[in-house]
Amino acid sequence: MPRTKGDGEGKKQPAIPRPSSSVILVSPKNEILLLHRVQTSSSFASAHVFPGGNLSSQDGACPPPEDLSRHDDAPHYRRAAIRELFEESGILFAKDGSSGKLLAIDEATREQGRKLIHQNKVTFDEWLKQQHANAEPDTDQLIPFSRWVTPNNVPKRYTTQMYIYFMPLPVNLDKKLLDELPAEGEREEIQVPTSDGGIEVTEAQFLPASEWLRRAQSGEIILFPPQFLLLHIVSGFLDKKPRSDISAEEMEKRRAGLVEFLHSGTPPWTNKCISPKMMKVTEDGRTVLALDEPGPELEGSSRRGESEYVVLVRFTKGSVREVTVALKKDVLREGREKRSNL
Repeated sequence: MPRTKGDGEGKKQPAIPRPSSSVILVSPKNEILLLHRVQTSSSFASAHVFPGGNLSSQDGACPPPEDLSRHDDAPHYRRAAIRELFEESGILFAKDGSSGKLLAIDEATREQGRKLIHQNKVTFDEWLKQQHANAEPDTDQLIPFSRWVTPNNVPKRYTTQMYIYFMPLPVNLDKKLLDELPAEGEREEIQVPTSDGGIEVTEAQFLPASEWLRRAQSGEIILFPPQFLLLHIVSGFLDKKPRSDISAEEMEKRRAGLVEFLHSGTPPWTNKCISPKMMKVTEDGRTVLALDEPGPELEGSSRRGESEYVVLVRFTKGSVREVTVALKKDVLREGREKRSNL
């Protein structure tokens, strides 16, 4: 049957979003790990991001693009999150699949493993099995924290499952000499993040979420809307005053408040699917991004985004500046008030 005008002939179809995972890693001090991506990166160049990356075949089969479950939290997304965290920062969360006990692997061994994986001499799964016959990624502690689908006007698109992972608080750690290796089933007291030698990351650092936000707002670093919004939410719970010299009990209380929040709302943050869409342009030239739609692939499904917040951002030559979070009702009210004053 011949195509007629209006069939979409000549229109470029949006790119199929690639499945990926990211981890918001919370340290024993309730600080957040961000990585500074290299300037030559094909995505988020020079920006600060959560550890993460694309799924690979070793993570397990992902449903095809036409299957809506491709955008659901699933074991393959969780395995990719733990694998990418290790490859990009050197921090490893693995366990004995038979006993469920966590594995403690010294830093030198971990760094050598990362090098071999980056050189494609061994896969992450193969390297884990070399450390322990029943080793597997510790995916059970990952809590879903929204999914983000790149808008369809962007050439390179992703469907990214965000997770949050809480490292143990100091009160839950056995006190030991720093040079003493933990026994099987224990975590190392300190896992220090490191860059991957400049392959994808130039720096890996834990800082309070509020400090990352401050640096972005002052122009010291680049944070894209997903990272800025999620840090904004995390900071509201973990960075209440006082920020330092608080008890482990208070730190745990703040974590519990964040987890409760993630499971609240309609839909809860554990199930939100967000594809940012331009809502308006402010008088100062910033774009207001609405967050309530799940993206073209999920149009007509039951998936929903975030309807309370919007993100304001100034797009500049493929990057972003002046990112802030606002309540959608406040932005709409400001618009109505300005129109009424004309």
